[in-house]
Amino acid sequence: MILDLLIAIFFLFVGIEITATLTHPKQVLLPAIAALGGMVIPASIFLILNPGSQAWATAMPTDLALALGVFALLGKSANPAVRIFLLTLAVADDLFSLIVLAILYGDQLDMAHSASTLGAAALGASLAIIPKFPVKQVVAILSPLCTFFVIPVYVIAKLSQGISMDSITSETAISLTIARVIGKILGITLFAWLAITLNIVRLPSALKLSEIAGVGALAGMGLTVALVISEVAVESKEIQGDVKTGLIISALISGMVGYIWLKKPLAL
Repeated sequence: MILDLLIAIFFLFVGIEITATLTHPKQVLLPAIAALGGMVIPASIFLILNPGSQAWATAMPTDLALALGVFALLGKSANPAVRIFLLTLAVADDLFSLIVLAILYGDQLDMAHSASTLGAAALGASLAIIPKFPVKQVVAILSPLCTFFVIPVYVIAKLSQGISMDSITSETAISLTIARVIGKILGITLFAWLAITLNIVRLPSALKLSEIAGVGALAGMGLTVALVISEVAVESKEIQGDVKTGLIISALISGMVGYIWLKKPLAL
């Protein structure tokens, strides 16, 4: 019950962030296209490595709090344009992940899950479009609450269940790690490059393609939404444990790669 309340607060925040961030189509088009690539390619890689697995959708989500947390470690050397791109991409990713959750797994959600995920996100999105709703003030309260309390408590509670040493070498964990660490970089960079090359959108002058690839590395960090999807999509408790292990490993690797990459990006 407590975890359902925490995840409801998180998705309420996600709903508000989605509506508040995706208000300027021209500004969000490139990160949104990149986010789509960062979902399609990892999911495809996972299914190639682990055909028929129910856990394929856990390869897609990006964890906004984790990614921004690692980005903050870059300090003054960080490019502000990269942070905006990362924020917008992660919000678009959350939106697409919610759509996948609703379309593919809507009939598997019980009332508690529905209220704490899709319902809370829909409520947040609805509130954000109401005139005079204090979006900035609410975000200023919910952002640190989710980052420093809701997400850590929820993730720790979920990750403390069902993980074993055997999970490290499981097919699911290995496939998920490869799909997220490599697939996120490939998918986000490739789709962004295609969008720019095909003149669908312009690359902002303050942003380099190599920095987009660095964002792709950070996007390999995904726990909160991926854990929700795992609970709904995967029936086996053993496979759920393997998913958790894969998410932890990929988050650690992606965080380190993203930090190193963005610390000294290539001039592309």
